Amino acid sequence: MVFIDEIDALRDQALLSVLRQMRAGHNYRPTAFPWSLALVGLRDVRDYKVAAGGTDRLNTASPFNIKVESLTMRGFTADEVAELYAQHTADTGQRFEPDAVARAFELTRGQPWLVNALAYVITTKLVTDRACAVTAADVERARDALIERQDTHLDSLAERLRDPRVRAVVEPMIQGAALASLAPDDLRFVTDLGLVRRDDDGAVEVANPIYREIIVRSLTDAMRASIPKLAPTWLRADGTVDWQRLREAFVAFWLQHGEALRGASAYPEAAPHLVLMAFLHRVVNGGGRVERELALGSGRLDLGVEVQGERLGVEVKTWRDADKSRDPTVAGLGQLEEYLARFGTSRGWLVLFDQRSGQPDLPERLRVEARVTASGREITVIRL
Repeated sequence: MVFIDEIDALRDQALLSVLRQMRAGHNYRPTAFPWSLALVGLRDVRDYKVAAGGTDRLNTASPFNIKVESLTMRGFTADEVAELYAQHTADTGQRFEPDAVARAFELTRGQPWLVNALAYVITTKLVTDRACAVTAADVERARDALIERQDTHLDSLAERLRDPRVRAVVEPMIQGAALASLAPDDLRFVTDLGLVRRDDDGAVEVANPIYREIIVRSLTDAMRASIPKLAPTWLRADGTVDWQRLREAFVAFWLQHGEALRGASAYPEAAPHLVLMAFLHRVVNGGGRVERELALGSGRLDLGVEVQGERLGVEVKTWRDADKSRDPTVAGLGQLEEYLARFGTSRGWLVLFDQRSGQPDLPERLRVEARVTASGREITVIRL
């Protein structure tokens, strides 16, 4: 057997030439051609018909009628991650604390490359003294290093976000919207890429928290680069956040830059959500963290901002023509209250993007209101 790795690197005529040679040589096996070939990459072989310039629908399982089987590498289970890390302990004496193993599985969901990459960064860069045990905090540092480093594997997945079939699944996920009518091949394609997975109830979600961060950072990278330098007017002298000033800074930022940045997004339907996330990333600027929950069909996007141990929960909703006359504020307040309880804070924003047709210009429709939830939490509603 001959293995051809990184077959995804070939495009257009080069890929088409290789596939034609495989098909032509098939009948000469085994005397003048390899008995079997294995294409190793992110795609199923039938997807190469699209990449080689064929129809945009995949139809048959094998466009060349010589495919025998497709094999997909599954993720490790939690026990297998523990077993793998235990092999390192057996070889070097360096232990992984149980909470570190659990956190590694939580962040990777067992994705084999990520499981190994986290351990490699920890043991060769962060905790090189074999007498020191690896903790959950070390796993978090390795996670941040991987995301910032954008290794080939992660960069390759980020590149796939430009594919229209990937966008058809990922864009509504960012908005919390339901999947529109799309070909079954699109969802299967994105699942096979490893970007999304089905949970125990069959719902579609991003495959793991690290990929979730990679997706959002990739989609907001150009926006973050386009945001001019922001004076941190929301910071007090001791480095803590004045949340009222942050709200004022966000509103001023949106009035000046929001619409222009939205127009530059490759994901126009999710553009307001992405601009908001780009702004929040500039706010934390390495001194905090932005957490996000992406879920199809939830009807909202949940964001969590943490700076100096203080937290802000942000609920993002969109009001479109399809929602008819229903103001999503009431539902949003209930959803935000639920999220704040999970996120462990009583401080929250409900950001409502009004994208109905016929609305006045942004300065006229902008509203900032104080609301109180059913449990007495004081919430700021920002209508844009």
